[in-house]
Amino acid sequence: MTQSGFSRIGIVGKADPQGLHAPLTRLLSLLAARNCSTILDPWSALACGQVGVPLNELAEQVDLCVVLGGDGTLLNATRALALHAVPLIGINLGRLGFLTDIPARDLEDRLGQVLDGHYALEDRTLLAARLTRADGGVSEAMALNDVVVAKGARGSMIEVEVFVDGNFVYNLRADGLILATPTGSTAYALSSGGPIVHPGLQALVLTPICPHTLSNRPVVLQQSAQVEMILHKGTGAFASFDVQDQILIEPGDRLNVTCARHSVHLIHPPGYDYFAMLREKLRWGTRF
Repeated sequence: MTQSGFSRIGIVGKADPQGLHAPLTRLLSLLAARNCSTILDPWSALACGQVGVPLNELAEQVDLCVVLGGDGTLLNATRALALHAVPLIGINLGRLGFLTDIPARDLEDRLGQVLDGHYALEDRTLLAARLTRADGGVSEAMALNDVVVAKGARGSMIEVEVFVDGNFVYNLRADGLILATPTGSTAYALSSGGPIVHPGLQALVLTPICPHTLSNRPVVLQQSAQVEMILHKGTGAFASFDVQDQILIEPGDRLNVTCARHSVHLIHPPGYDYFAMLREKLRWGTRF
């Protein structure tokens, strides 16, 4: 067992196999040298000719999950692993990497530090969404970044009635509406004019996408808020969860979103600095 107590390591690889084999081979060598057992998901198993297991089965057998990919790969893993309280750490093979902390070139050194017990554990808010159809049908989904109601391919605005804790907020005509966690405040919500919210805050952000009335601005809500969005108009409109899962919605459908009872446990290597990450990823200026 490593000094960190992590001995059963799950490996989740990006769906695009290009560029996965080399870092995966290095990761497996590191874990073998540390006497860690490894369980691979189907994508990483395919990249190295082994047998993988579905994420929901992997989650029941590991005490740490290492994600090889970009933020999208990590977001996909969170929905299967969060209910099992499995911590995640990301090795960035993507472009930005807001959530995947370790550059692939530093894999051995940085992950080695974590296995030696030198790391920070951070809890991130997870959203739980419940879609109730006008005909009574129900669907449920989870999201780490955001839940979005947006217009369809025809391009016409949607009309959404919004309530927070049962209180009427507004009737919104817009291209869509984003409910983001602090983690998701640097994703779609940021490109739609929303604020960056530090992940240590207990808050949610409601951000309109191209609203018809320009006075419709982002609103920061308390983490305990219960948000209801009722679609009144919008042919082909859909609800999106972390841009990974999408469900077509019809007028009269109601989408209720709250913070989930479970949070996502992220592992950061030593020296992680949220503002240094923002400077790097958003290309902010450095100190004089």
